[in-house]
Order: sequence, then structure tokens, then C-alpha cells
Amino acid sequence: MTAQTPPTPPFRDPQLPFAKRIDDLLARLTLDEKIGFLHQYAPAVERLGVAAFRTGQEALHGVAWMGPATVFPQAVGLGATWNEELVRRVGDAVSKEVRAMRARDDRVGLNVWAPTVNLLRHPLWGRNEEGYSEDPKLTSAIATAYTRGLRGDHPTYWRTAPVLKHWLAHNNETGRDVTSSSVRPRVLHEYDLRAFRETVEAGAVAGVMPAYNLVNGRPNHVSPYLREQLRTWTEEDLLVCSDAGAPSNLVDSEHYFDTHEEATAASLLAGVDSFTDHGTDSSTIVGRIQGALEQGLLTEADIDAAVRRQLSVRFRLGEFDPAHDPHTGTEDFDTPAHQALAQEAAEQAVVLLKNADDLLPLAHDTRLAVVGLLADECKLDWYSGTLIHRSTPLEGLYERFGAERVEFAEGVDRVRLRTSRGDCLHVPLADVPDEVRGAEGALDPALLAGRTDLPPLTTDATGTELALVDWGEGVLTLRAPDGRYLSVAEDGYVRASADQPGGWVVQETFRLEPHENGHLLLHIGTGRHVSVAADGVKVAEEGGDVFELVIAERGEDAVTRVAEAADVVLVVAGNDPHINGRETEDRTTLRLPAHQQRLLRAARAANPNTVLALVSAYPYAVDPAELPAILWTAHGGQATGTALARVLAGDVSPAGRLPQTWYAADTDLPDLLDYDVIGGRQTYLYFEGTPLFPFGHGLSYASFAYGDLSTRAGLGAVHVSFTVTNTGDVTADEVAQLYTRATDPSVPRPRRELAAHRRVTLAPGGTAELSFELPLSAFEFWDVARGGHHLEPGGYDLLVGTSSEDIRLRTTVTLTGEPAAPRDLLQRGLPAADFDEQSGGEIVDRTKAAGDAAAPVGGGTAELVYRHCDFGAGVTEVTVEVAGEGAVELSLDGGPTLARLALPAPTSGPYDYTTLGAGIVAEGVHDVHIRLRGPLRLAHVGFSG
Repeated sequence: MTAQTPPTPPFRDPQLPFAKRIDDLLARLTLDEKIGFLHQYAPAVERLGVAAFRTGQEALHGVAWMGPATVFPQAVGLGATWNEELVRRVGDAVSKEVRAMRARDDRVGLNVWAPTVNLLRHPLWGRNEEGYSEDPKLTSAIATAYTRGLRGDHPTYWRTAPVLKHWLAHNNETGRDVTSSSVRPRVLHEYDLRAFRETVEAGAVAGVMPAYNLVNGRPNHVSPYLREQLRTWTEEDLLVCSDAGAPSNLVDSEHYFDTHEEATAASLLAGVDSFTDHGTDSSTIVGRIQGALEQGLLTEADIDAAVRRQLSVRFRLGEFDPAHDPHTGTEDFDTPAHQALAQEAAEQAVVLLKNADDLLPLAHDTRLAVVGLLADECKLDWYSGTLIHRSTPLEGLYERFGAERVEFAEGVDRVRLRTSRGDCLHVPLADVPDEVRGAEGALDPALLAGRTDLPPLTTDATGTELALVDWGEGVLTLRAPDGRYLSVAEDGYVRASADQPGGWVVQETFRLEPHENGHLLLHIGTGRHVSVAADGVKVAEEGGDVFELVIAERGEDAVTRVAEAADVVLVVAGNDPHINGRETEDRTTLRLPAHQQRLLRAARAANPNTVLALVSAYPYAVDPAELPAILWTAHGGQATGTALARVLAGDVSPAGRLPQTWYAADTDLPDLLDYDVIGGRQTYLYFEGTPLFPFGHGLSYASFAYGDLSTRAGLGAVHVSFTVTNTGDVTADEVAQLYTRATDPSVPRPRRELAAHRRVTLAPGGTAELSFELPLSAFEFWDVARGGHHLEPGGYDLLVGTSSEDIRLRTTVTLTGEPAAPRDLLQRGLPAADFDEQSGGEIVDRTKAAGDAAAPVGGGTAELVYRHCDFGAGVTEVTVEVAGEGAVELSLDGGPTLARLALPAPTSGPYDYTTLGAGIVAEGVHDVHIRLRGPLRLAHVGFSG
């Protein structure tokens, strides 16, 4: 007799629909096995042949953290290309490298945590480099392109499964796990939700990651919007993955729940499906979920719902159909095509901000001085892979113009540090191999340790000359002559050991603190001062040596020498993505750091033909008046230098466009925590000042003419067409931009709003006819009086141009909509958060589960204004639903107080609401003013009579 082959279980049958296969697998899993799946590191179920699975592979602009990979421009640089097709190809290349790397290293995951669709509302946000734009339309267009590339084009099986970051209204690192973004309904629906929604609706998104912050007083990891909004936008099962450590924050830092069992249950019920907490150790999360089950806070059906969404992603990734997965054999890694694409993306990301008297492009025989702290750097950020290829601006210019025509001065201050005993810090010679941080890959690079195989610094009579850079705010790096940075490892010794500053806690930054007749040298990473001991230089638990800073050469002196002899000076300035503006740290100013300002002034004084190239993760406020030419590019990945050199030489005409407003001064900026883009007049949509450079700005070596604007309002859409002609003498790309503006709105609307754009390549004399179809929804706003989107009838300007401020064509169309109507107070009353204007207030959580309320900031006084409220034939009573302590006052049209409703005693808790009533007499249409006094929450105002 022969043993019969056991039948194939339905979950292994590729002929069945995924839903039926998931049902079958779920039924076979035990409760404990299903609970295990809810941690980021889901264990294997060997009895069923189910492999282990990890959510989360960083891939923002290339495969990150897992060693060498193709490094593309930062996300903000990809946004600056305004080119969806290019970005789709970048996503396609990244996903192929994910698959190729996984084939040889199963630590590489297929659930990629990218892209970031947080809007670049505030340019001081430390993670500005991770987003695409301040505009929701442009952000969603670029994000959709990237996710389509990451997903692949097979109808059934996905190459990777993209997860969007970070849900929701997240633009501050300062107190990011405890601050609340107050987001009123119009801002929520017209701005913050929109970038997520349009990307999800495009169909190539596998999930989202909630952000660390709170929105309207409620942590994003228990946000009702996951259920009320996100999951209604698609029929696909979306996997919601927590941010690292965020589930524990609900209790530990936010104190939103009393126990971790409550917090974990609330997160799961809100929609979190995978918990990223406690690294690879799942036991804590598993214990919390089991505890929540025992306490009746969760049911097995709740567990099943989350596991089902994870399994849906795993089935789409082909995990259970290896013979049918078309992506299994993908080997595309560091291919010539990927290298060329990295260069193309870097070239398309360069933005020419100013070009007076056509100083650029440079003639081929130009004698060039290249100076600046970024001139010979190819910087990486926290979400970069390790470079296989590297091109700095200096290297690119050597290659393009010839080394004999290029002189270089970095502009560092060359210094020695002399102790009070008269000897100086000395870097011992070490015959050890160079190491690149992260080259071997790490699931959590924050755990990478510093090198201890090199000797610590010592002292001797002459010491070692160090290259000192002040990156701003007094934050310094010190580099040895062999190129290695001074760093501190876990043993506390100071060594010249790092190839670059980096790490979750940067160990390569210092601060000179004036002390007596010299300075203490503070190591920022440990918070300790540097001292000299018998066994080497280390950081001391107490005290520290006093050092004299002996300057051998100032950076500006070296810059002046080479600038004086050149035809043109190129100053390459910008930021190090690990210092002063990064994840966990917001910037404090738009100004260029003082060290780099010194170098720029020196170059300009020595040579009026000074070009400023900013290589940075965010905008700067620089004075363009005395600079004939300025360019900006984000850190452009492995091809940064080649791309910049080709643009400067005219091999490529620049056509990048600014994806966010560049403001002229810090005084133009709102508070970092003011998320009300409407009330705060933020971004190009509402900003009423004069920007340094506007949204969408970017110059070309060609010129373009616009004409033949035609519009037609049809059923459900407005059709727009126009022509663009290259009137210059070089082939170049142009980015045509179409904006809309309501001419006579009933509520504040954007000054102009991007509706469509297209990047086109035109030869000299070439013309392209561009056509767009704008759905009528593009002209709507969120009407708080109705609680929904609303198209008002009337005129809408259609503005065509090369930026949000350089408008070349315009016309007005008249649309038929529903006229604005006053708020029906008798029917809906006034939900407190639906105000039109406010001062001194914020939106908070009505309950921990759902709903909004309004409250005075800090328990002070707030005023809420609700416009055009219809009392009908008359009302005789007002009621307020409140919690806390204090009083609510009501007036009409700014007149005297009609009613004051005071809580006789504090309620038992912030969510224990009571209803107070008072008599009033009002009729007709008025503006209602509500004043809140004291630490109370107002949920609703009702009227009757």
C-alpha cells in the first residue's frame, strides 16, 4: 500500500479567491497563534507551513538600513521634480531592489513603510526631507506614482506592499508624542486628510502608519478617522501598522489610558493591526492582548479582523503562491538602468531659483572655485541605504570641467584644542580598515554601536589639527586629517572613528562652552564634558578639562584665496541631515548657519560672480540681492554631484520646481504647533505676505510662451486646454501649472490652489497642447454648516502659469452649485468644533473613543465664532453640553452677552458632560459668538423654542 498525499488545504489553492483562502487559514490558526501575528515580528506557524513575517521595511528613496542599495534623491527632492512618471519609475526600481535583496537576505521585508505623505506645512519641521510638498494635490500625485511603482503592475500579486506615513496632521518633532494638533473640520477635510485619501483611492496602497502625535486631543493610534475615513476609501483590506513604541506611549508618556491592556485594546478596536513595540520581542504585546481578552476588552472576533488584514497583504505579496508569484525571481539590483535613473532623478530635482544676466550655464572653459562645507560631500539621511556609488559636487565638477580648471576650499576652521597644561589633543595613527556605518545592514540601526577598535585620543605637545564645522546653534563636528570624525562609543572614550555624523543619537557632535579663560567641550550625545585621563581622552561623569581653541586657519581665509583667482565661485552650502533638523529635532530658524554665512560673504567679497548652490533637506532664508545665481537641490542621493555639474554646465536645463513656499524670514512663519492653515494664513494657499521664492517657482535656460487657453464646463467636470511653446534655443522641460480660485466665496478660500500640472520636454520652437479635466469636486470646500463638501455657484478663476505667482493665462468659468445657506440652528445646533473663526481655543477629544469638543488653551479664555446662524422665527432657550469647570457665554454679532451658563461645580471628569440651559430671545440670521472661560470642554450648543 502507498500513503495517500494529504489534500491541499484551501488556503494553499491559488484557484480560490483570496477571501476564501484567508477564511480557511484563519479557521486553522489557534487563538494564541493569531495573537502572535499582531506584533511586528509575527512568528512562523510550522505546523501549517506558514513562515514568519515582519511588517516594516524602510524604503523612502531607496532600500534603507539593509546595507548597500541604489540611493535616490530625498523625498522632498522627488517632489521637486513634479514628475509622476519619473517617480513611478523610481518606485519601480526600489521595489525591484527590495525583492532582489530579500532573495539573499530574508531580513529584508516586503511590507515597505513608504512614502511619507505628511504635508510640508511648516518648513522648520525636522522631517521636512521626508515629505513631497506643502500642497495636498501635488503630494498625492507624487505619492500615488511612488506607490504604483512599489506595488508593481501585476493585477494580482504585488511586488511590495506600501504603507503611507504618518497618519495624521504630523509636522512637529518637538514633543511629538505628547503634543496635540488642533485641526478644525475644514483643515481636516480640505488639507490633512486629502493627501492620504487621494493616494489610497488610487489603489496601490496596502496600509497606513499612525503618527506619534495626538489630533484634537486624541492619540492617532486610537483615531476614529481610521474607521470613519480611511477604511471607507477603498474595498481593499488596509493594514495599519503602529509607529515604533507608540502603543506603549499611550500609557507611558501620553497617560491617555491607565493600563496597557486598555490602551492596546483601544488601538486594536480603532484599527491598528500590527504593533511595533519592544523591538523583536513580541512577548510584551502578546501579554497585553491576552490580558485585554481576559478582561473582556477584546473578543476573538476583534483579533480575527486585524489578522485578516495582515493576511490579505501577505496573500497579495504572493507568500502563499511561490510558483505563481511573478516577482520571485527579480534580480534587478544596482543595474545600469537604476544608476541612470538615480542620475536622471537628481537632475530633474535641481531648482534654479535665480539667474541674473544669464550667468548660468557656465562656459566650458570657466575657471571655477568650488567652496563650502557641502562641496565635497554626498550626505545621507536616516532613511538612506548605504552608498554603492558616490558623486559629490566637487567630483562632478572635476569630471565635467577638468580638475585643472577647478580649485577647492572646504571652508572649515582648522584648529587645535590646547589643554590648560599646555598640551593639545592628539589623534593617534591607527592601521585599521575603514568602516562605513550601516554597511552590513541592521533591522534597527539605532542599535548600531560605535567603534572601539581604534585608539582613543591622547595629548602631546603639538597635537593634531582638526577640521571644525559649526552647523548652527553652536553644534560642532571635529574631523581628523584622515577624514574620520571625533566620536564617542559606549565605553566613553573619544576616538576619530566615524565616517560621517549619524545614528539615532548622534555621537559626533560637540559644543564649546565658555569657561574661565577657555572652553569646556561638551559632547552632546552623552551630555558630558570631555576630559583628559591617563588612559586617553574620554567624557567625564563630572567636570571636564578646559581647552583653548587655537585657530590655525579660518575657513573664510581659504575661501578668499581660491575665489580671487576664479572666473566664477560656486558656494555649496546646506545641512547635514543628521544635525539640526531631523527626526526628533525641529529647526529653530530659517537662517543659514553663521559659519556658512561667513563663507558666502567671503566668496562674494572676493568675486562678484558667486553662485550659491544650496544642498539641503529644507528651505533657507537667504538674501538673494547680491547673488547673481542661486540653485537648490535636496540631498540628491548617489548622483548628486554629477547632476549638479551637468546642470551648471548646461548639459541639462534645470526644470525642478519648489514643492513648498520659501519664506523670507522667521517672522513670516506661524507657531510650529499652529495647524490651522486657514486661520493662520499658512502655505501658498493662504499666505498673504511676499515669499522669498513662491510655491512652484523654478527657472530654466530656455523661455516659454503660453497661449490658446480654452475652457468648457461640462457635466461633472471643467475641461481646460492651452499650449506651451519653447521660445528658447535649448531643449528643456517646462512644468505647466494650473490653479483655481473662487472669485467671491462665502468663506475664506485659498488665494489659489493647484488643480493640475504637467512636466513636458520641448525642443526649441516645439509646442505642446496640454489638456486637463478638472472634476467639479476640485472646486468644493468643506462646509461646516452642512457637515459635507459643497460646491458654491459663481465664478472661479482658472490660472495657468510657471509658478503660483507667475501667472501667464487666466480666465473665469461660472459654475452652477448650491447657494450657501445659513446654519439651521434648530435642526443641527452648533457642534462646538464647527466654528468659522476662533481665538484662544483648541479642539479636544469629546470622549476617548470619538467626537470633538472645544476648549480654551491652558484653561484660559477662548472665543468661538459661528457665522450666518439662522434662528428662524425665534428661539427661547439655549443649551450647552459641557464638562469640567467654568462658564459659557453667548452673544450675537459681537454685542452684549445674552446668556451665561456656569457650571455650579466641576464635573467628575473631563468626559463627564452635563447639560446647562438658559433663556434667550433671538430670531433671524446672526453671527453667534461663544466665549469659554476656564478649564472646560464644550461639545455642543443647542437651541429650541
